[in-house]
Amino acid sequence: MLLAPIVLFCYNRVDHLRETIKHLANNTLAKQSTLYIYADGPKPNADDAGRVQKVRAYLPTITGFADVQIREAPANQGLANSVIRGVSEVIAQHGRVIVMEDDIICTTDFLDFQNEALNVYEHHPLVFSISGYLYPFTIPTHYSSEVLLLPRASSLGWSTWKNRWELADWSVPDYADFIRNPAARRAFSAGGSDLIPMFEKQQKGLISSWAIRWTYTHFKQQRYCLFPIKSKVEHIGYDAGTNFGRFSRYQHAPLHEGHIQLTPDVALDPDVVLNLKRYFQPSLVRQAINRFKYGI
Repeated sequence: MLLAPIVLFCYNRVDHLRETIKHLANNTLAKQSTLYIYADGPKPNADDAGRVQKVRAYLPTITGFADVQIREAPANQGLANSVIRGVSEVIAQHGRVIVMEDDIICTTDFLDFQNEALNVYEHHPLVFSISGYLYPFTIPTHYSSEVLLLPRASSLGWSTWKNRWELADWSVPDYADFIRNPAARRAFSAGGSDLIPMFEKQQKGLISSWAIRWTYTHFKQQRYCLFPIKSKVEHIGYDAGTNFGRFSRYQHAPLHEGHIQLTPDVALDPDVVLNLKRYFQPSLVRQAINRFKYGI
């Protein structure tokens, strides 16, 4: 089986990073996999240089992989810029990539799932990326497959191929036309009613998100992210993550060990998509905040 390299992004939380590395190294395919680590630099005028240095002192001690390549940024790039640059560099060389961040833990078969899915769905007309995480929304009782397609990308333990990644235009030159098109807005919101507010905030510079632009790329290409019905990764960084808050909807997804049966002809299920949209429906309070504070 062709193994994809792992790209891991880290910054200033060495304790979280240790947990991420420990779980990754416990994977059965870790010793056969190359690990690229992109370590972001300290922010100007921020009191985090010491924490960044602790991360960098730890990085050379990492073992358990076929090879470990460390890339240290001299100054802070920000998560979005780091991910776009790092994934682009590695995927240009290898053609596919598995992406992790420094506050995600995984099962011992996470790499097996990702690599198998990358091989099975490489030429699938609908699959644009693969997530190891599943949002904790309700799956309809009639749904019998162990994988599903969603019109929303994932930033938690995911993978993709070069010919998908290179279709993203991170400058989003057509945003003005998109946001003025009611039909396009409704179609994009099938992945969650929170997507438009998130996209607007990103475009206004209120948040820095590569993931919302990656989801928009899926939408433009009319393709989807493939998810397992049970999560193989868990986010542990709610204390200080870049775009996750205390009450994030990404919580409470217990890890699932065990083989996931891949359905080669997986298709979009309307009931699954409807339940996803309901799950991400912003509360009335959040809708009011978006409307009056951000004009969204």
